[in-house]
Amino acid sequence: MRGVTMGEVTIQQVATAAGVSPSTVSNLLNGRSHRMLPETRQRIETAIDKLGYRPNRAARQLRTGRNQTVGLVVPSVGNPFWGALARHLESAALAEGYHVLLCNSERDPRRERDYIEELWADGVHGVVLCSSLPSLEHVMPLVERGLQLVAFDRTAQAGDPASLVSISVDNAVGSELATRHLTDLGHRRLAFVSGALASINRKERHRGFVAGLERAGLDPAEALLAPSGSGGDAFGDVEASELGRAAAAELLSLDEPPTAIVAINDMCALGVCRGIRDGGLEVARDVSVVGFDDIVLADLYAPTLTTVRQPMPEMAAEAFGLLRARLEDSSPSKGQSLLFRPELIIRESTAAPRA
Repeated sequence: MRGVTMGEVTIQQVATAAGVSPSTVSNLLNGRSHRMLPETRQRIETAIDKLGYRPNRAARQLRTGRNQTVGLVVPSVGNPFWGALARHLESAALAEGYHVLLCNSERDPRRERDYIEELWADGVHGVVLCSSLPSLEHVMPLVERGLQLVAFDRTAQAGDPASLVSISVDNAVGSELATRHLTDLGHRRLAFVSGALASINRKERHRGFVAGLERAGLDPAEALLAPSGSGGDAFGDVEASELGRAAAAELLSLDEPPTAIVAINDMCALGVCRGIRDGGLEVARDVSVVGFDDIVLADLYAPTLTTVRQPMPEMAAEAFGLLRARLEDSSPSKGQSLLFRPELIIRESTAAPRA
């Protein structure tokens, strides 16, 4: 007897193997499983895996009028934070029968526009965009044609599309928490290390840094700022660790170097830590360092990194859920803006300044 190949498996065969109707299998495949018993869902998923069934996405799109694929445009997965977002977003999408296409834009508006135009041409009408650029003018023509857009790590701005969904951690609060932690330890000469302060999230983090200094009675004008990018990557998304390392070398060469440094993200902070050691000093004992994001490396590095944690799983699930709701609802949607609370995670990279 000739075996059934992957391409010949039908939805009817899956239904027979699972002991359910074809319509029940279809409900699962099309994301209508919220009322389905867990054991029924498990039987269907087991049958799908055993038979090697793969739905014909082109046929399903013709039948439903929807493409079960969404786009995710991030600055660079060279930063593990964006890799973690991709993993959590994909997990939420797969649970509802969707797939995710990942693009790295390096915060280049032209590159973002080209990627999103390609996605649109392929029938992908929902995108999570993560560049946090001040203006969305470069993607407005597609939004006007019906593109559903979720802006991640970007608060709503004047001039945004009326239908835009914005999801972000409160970057200003997070950076202020980091700065207050350092000033509470007794630090009075602080530095802020970042790539170009040209994105909304970075401006907010710098604003929180300034607020933390003012709360401690310090003059922000006397704080040190190292916002240079590396090479052609002004934001430092691709070479964040090298940016931090170079900034640390520059700051520690000053006549009055800082005793504490707030970095724009964890990869930059880890580079700062490397730069401190390059200068013959010790992290925490000589210079305290705080990052932002709480990537997996933060707790693996020695010394472990004090950082500001973003609630990534919740934020990713919310981003996909809101995007999916808009793709599946034909009625006009109003804009939404969600702001998540950050959490300061205190580890070994911070300590009171030496006398």
